[in-house]
Amino acid sequence: MTAINGFINLYKEQNFTSNDAVNIVRGIFRGTKTGHTGTLDPMATGVLPICLGKATKLADYIQAEKKVYRTTLTLGTETDTCDIWGKVLETREVNLTEDEIISAVVSFKGEQEQIPPMYSAIKVNGKRLYDLAREGKTAERKSRRITIYDIKDIELENNKTVSFTVTCSKGTYIRSLCHDIGKKLGTCGTMSALERIKTGSFGRETAITIGGLRDLKEENRLPEAVIPIEKALSYEKYTAGPSADKLINNGNKISTAQISGKAPENNSTFLLYNSENELAGLYKRTGEELRPLCMLK
Repeated sequence: MTAINGFINLYKEQNFTSNDAVNIVRGIFRGTKTGHTGTLDPMATGVLPICLGKATKLADYIQAEKKVYRTTLTLGTETDTCDIWGKVLETREVNLTEDEIISAVVSFKGEQEQIPPMYSAIKVNGKRLYDLAREGKTAERKSRRITIYDIKDIELENNKTVSFTVTCSKGTYIRSLCHDIGKKLGTCGTMSALERIKTGSFGRETAITIGGLRDLKEENRLPEAVIPIEKALSYEKYTAGPSADKLINNGNKISTAQISGKAPENNSTFLLYNSENELAGLYKRTGEELRPLCMLK
């Protein structure tokens, strides 16, 4: 198979880990280096961008993009995993009004500190938290600075079941958010559904399932599912003149004077093409210098 560089906008279904999904996609695109851009829990569904070939170098940049989730919170139940698939630790009566619930949910908008759940892939002293949790152990977890940009489309099925859409930063645990909302309401809460509907420029509307990928492979149409690197990234695009080509090919910095046309804004990150219109990499301007962040040529 010809070398493939780009992304698959995969829709992960339930009962797959993110690593399972990567391994299956790697098998479909046999011989192509593969990676994912942010873990989804096994029972969560939704958008999981998969990197192929040189695009694996950009995983951290995709992972840093804003995420949008649709989630359901069940009040009055607490589990060890902070989701409905865990072991129930406590149940409480819920006697709250609709206004009280909505007010608590929207109060979590903004920057805040969040403590990750024990059942997470974060490492403490070299060991994954979920491995410690499965051994019945707990570990002190440092809070993380996260941002909840928006919470909207709140729907209450009753005074115990609340669904809403969250736009948030990298590193946000929706399970922890559900737990914290329950705590703020004077009861407990657990996440009972989660779908990631967008991450960066990757949306649910254009995502493809593993079954869909397999169908395309059987029809010899697999390249149709691959999104080119430059299309997947929302950075401005600039082209260098011929005098910069050798420097670019060697992964060196160039100057603003070597850009064809208008130069990028200072401190901006952008995609740089060489004089032959070949994508060279992701660059950043600092003063009059343009230095490579990630070479893709």
